[in-house]
Amino acid sequence: MSGKVLLTCLLFCPAFQIRAESAEEYDYDYLSTNKTWVLTPKAQETDATHILNALLQNYDNKLRPDIGIKPTFIDVDIYVNSIGPVSVIHMTWYDRRLRFNSTLKALTLNTNMVSRIWIPDTFFRNSKRADSHWITTPNQLLRIWNDGKVLYTLRLTIEAECLLQLQNFPMDTHSCPLVFSSYGYPREEIIYRWRRYSIEVSDQRTWRLYQFDFTGLRNTSEVLRTGAGEYMVMTVSFDLSRRMGYFAIQTYIPCILTVVLSWVSFWIKRDSTPARTSLGITTVLTMTTLSTISRKHLPRVSYITAMDLFVSVCFIFVFAALMEYATLNYLVGNKKPTEHSSRRPRLPAAHAHLVPSYTTININSLVHWPPEVDDEESEDLGSPCAEGKECQQFFCCIEDCQTGTWREGRIRIHISRLDSYSRVFFPTAFLLFNIVYWIAYLYL
Repeated sequence: MSGKVLLTCLLFCPAFQIRAESAEEYDYDYLSTNKTWVLTPKAQETDATHILNALLQNYDNKLRPDIGIKPTFIDVDIYVNSIGPVSVIHMTWYDRRLRFNSTLKALTLNTNMVSRIWIPDTFFRNSKRADSHWITTPNQLLRIWNDGKVLYTLRLTIEAECLLQLQNFPMDTHSCPLVFSSYGYPREEIIYRWRRYSIEVSDQRTWRLYQFDFTGLRNTSEVLRTGAGEYMVMTVSFDLSRRMGYFAIQTYIPCILTVVLSWVSFWIKRDSTPARTSLGITTVLTMTTLSTISRKHLPRVSYITAMDLFVSVCFIFVFAALMEYATLNYLVGNKKPTEHSSRRPRLPAAHAHLVPSYTTININSLVHWPPEVDDEESEDLGSPCAEGKECQQFFCCIEDCQTGTWREGRIRIHISRLDSYSRVFFPTAFLLFNIVYWIAYLYL
């Protein structure tokens, strides 16, 4: 999946103010103010004009410097003002055809001169859209030194493509590249190289990155082999880490509170069916809504992200809390009296409608007991559960075992304790999940 990183830069231009004045005010200021006029010599101006005319007399801007002799080395550096938007690109090379002898060390020229000399055909390989700034004049700088060194600076706004891997969203980190090279000149003719300290950034406190933190940048160079030849490719990588404060407020905290809210049903009496059912359904629907909202912040990726995992587990906990009451209600409505009721005293008539709060489940495949023997034989063999003796068989001294329920391949579950078990199991399991989840995604 791809995201967008918008790259531009900022050149600080002097602010100016235009004020209209009447002729009377102008004359008054002119007459009332003593002005000293300094006439600058025209020698340098004339010299610069002659130099430019001489340089461009036989200059062919369609040909690169040192064509047919050696490659042209382009020294590049970038100044990053901010990310979204970012940058100024500086390119320096030597053109021996532009050498001149003069007292002037360098000529700083306007944009009209740019179209009259050769400049590199640099383009950005991963840009989706690029704009140059033209207000109030084209934001370009051209400087020529007397030894033929040329400096060309261009202000650009670049919308570059960045491939985002969102498996760890919203705790993900990314490295977004800005790739540029020559469009038509292979490595045999143009070689790009980074200048020393070629990447600079402005004060990051002025950057407006609401969703990311800028952690650093790296510059690399490599040779790209294509059918048209080998090209020198330069790459600037912007390292970003996502801020998860927004997602914690919008998704994580509501999910956690919804799961905790679903545990309230464990403290409600089991005969309060409307209360427990409405609470369970409400929390399930709330988790469904939160799950839908959390996916709106993501592109439609086919893999599971960290947020998807958390929301899914929270949904499972809420749904399990609702199923716990459904199980409890089913077991209470289908409980059976024990077959060994003759061994227990009968309940009074006033309590005849009450049924013991447990049920039986067959476990014939799990427990196999030896056949029962007569009381006379048991006295001869010795009872394994006799008082004062150590138990010779597992569970033989438990009260439920002695009544014969275990011997018949059944186990008793105390339904009234199911809520008590859930009060401990659900919070403990959810706490362990959170510990593993946050350690895995934040530190591993």
